[in-house]
Amino acid sequence: MYKVDYTLSPLVFIIPQRWVMAIMGFLAVANAYTMRVCLNIAITQMVRRRAHSLAHDHGSCPGDLQEAAGEATEISGYDWDEETQGIILSAFYYGYIVTHLPGGMLAERFGGKYSLGFGVLSTAVFTLFTPWTVATGGATGLIILRVLEGLGEGTTFPALNAMLARWAPVSERGRMGSLVFGGAQIGNIAGTYLSGLVIKETGEWQSVFYLFGAVGILWFILWAILCYNDPESHPYISDKEKKYLEEALGRHQNSQPSAIPWKAIFMSVPLWALVCAQIGHDYGYFTMVTDLPKYMTGVLKFDIHRTGTLAALPYAVMWLSSIVFGWLCDNMVKRNWLTVTNARKTFTTIASVGPGICMILASYSGCNTDTVVILFTASMGLMGAFYPGMKVNALDLSSNYAGTIMAIVNGIGAITGIIAPYLVGLLTPDSTLVQWRLVFWITLAVFILTNLVFVAWASGDEQWWNRPAQDNKKQQEIEIPTNNSVNTDIRL
Repeated sequence: MYKVDYTLSPLVFIIPQRWVMAIMGFLAVANAYTMRVCLNIAITQMVRRRAHSLAHDHGSCPGDLQEAAGEATEISGYDWDEETQGIILSAFYYGYIVTHLPGGMLAERFGGKYSLGFGVLSTAVFTLFTPWTVATGGATGLIILRVLEGLGEGTTFPALNAMLARWAPVSERGRMGSLVFGGAQIGNIAGTYLSGLVIKETGEWQSVFYLFGAVGILWFILWAILCYNDPESHPYISDKEKKYLEEALGRHQNSQPSAIPWKAIFMSVPLWALVCAQIGHDYGYFTMVTDLPKYMTGVLKFDIHRTGTLAALPYAVMWLSSIVFGWLCDNMVKRNWLTVTNARKTFTTIASVGPGICMILASYSGCNTDTVVILFTASMGLMGAFYPGMKVNALDLSSNYAGTIMAIVNGIGAITGIIAPYLVGLLTPDSTLVQWRLVFWITLAVFILTNLVFVAWASGDEQWWNRPAQDNKKQQEIEIPTNNSVNTDIRL
């Protein structure tokens, strides 16, 4: 039976199994992000909307006054004020932060397959129940549900990092990491564009949650069938690919650490340099993801359809650029043009300084909408260099504890998902160009400061605490007989 399965596997699975895992990981992140961001569009149809003021605000663009005048003063919906809406939209991140570390530890101990799979599945189920929860529990019920969704999605990146540590060779790590983590951009595109399209076609905001919840469940079924924790447990992998991964990854893919060296991890300077880079990335990223639509509608006065379409464009460019940057990074490392450490620092610098400068230029472009959209798109495109830069750096530092490292790094960085939108709201009460310029100057400062820390103290080398204590004992046992034989030779 087994011989038949292994003989037929190359015919049935043409794509190498490590790339099947990467593609399914990409779809996992995409699904997670569609379920996360679809509420951002749906909530505009869930709440009561009031007429816009026709007065031209100082420091903002004129917009289309006829369209504004033609809007109804109020439509049916839930009477949630701006503060309540802000609590609803930020509730996700309170749960998201909590399960990062437990998710990473579970992925390292039992494998990332079901740690990731059940996390996405639970989020899909909660997404399907969103319309019913809102109807019965109102804003309070929705806030609780969003916290639960965050708890489910918190395992996503730690579990994927644990999977990549066992499936991604160093020479392919940039490309595979860019592909998997680039699913976030596809999720943002689908969640933003398709939500508006589905609501427009069906006339009901509930349809968005039914669609993305069902897609999430379908993904889980395919994931459970096609993907496995490591090459050793995969029943369909070819002998050639299995041997290649064993040689490329070495013994670290099979290491099952008995205890996590917490003290060594938290005393690691390269780890905290990575945390700083993650904070910079997340602050700039969440500022753009959460508030770019607000800038387009509040300052540029775009209508909702135009905002949805143009807000999706930067994410598409970021996804494509992350693949290109990943390919460039892998080739530079493979050809010894850059060491792994210098490659991570170089691409992180590109992804930090470039976007910040583009944001500043966009804020000084006034009401020249074409220039503003191009600069914001370029800003997000340059952020794609984060993926072969600091995003895969946790794998460099420790393959055995990749899930835990990603949980620490991503969990701390995710706090900016609460801070950034709140700070933007405080700084832009009137949504004028002058107020938004201060927002982008602060973002540039965060980018530069965190990048300087990363460039100064980051590392692309495996850290000493990555090796389990048993391996160190074995190494000592090997060294002792060697030293004894040397002493014997000297005596002779």
